[in-house]
Amino acid sequence: QVQLVESGGGSVQTGGSLRLSCASSGGTFSAYAAGWFRQAPGKEREFVATVSEYGRTTDYADFVKGRFTISRDYAKNTVSLQMNSLKPEDTALYYCAARVWGVSSAASEYPFWGQGTLVTVSS
Repeated sequence: QVQLVESGGGSVQTGGSLRLSCASSGGTFSAYAAGWFRQAPGKEREFVATVSEYGRTTDYADFVKGRFTISRDYAKNTVSLQMNSLKPEDTALYYCAARVWGVSSAASEYPFWGQGTLVTVSS
């Protein structure tokens, strides 16, 4: 069973960048598809991006296309989310998740979750 730990959150101004990282332990991360989700205060958790086990397939929420990039580093056993051109509406707790058998934008299809890392974007 894989355990996930996110890092890289912080506070930035509008237009800034952050790079989130998700590290795994207890399993072979490359055997899992991975996703990033976020939850803002008072809102439901929403899909951000996903990448397949071999990195060949990615998918993004419309509101991050062209600004965020998901990638894998198999040597480090991590999945990263590069976030550029950040907006105040990107402020949220960002979660990393993992699942077997391919990408998905549905949070309910991910059995493994990290604790989240907070991203705050000020105007």
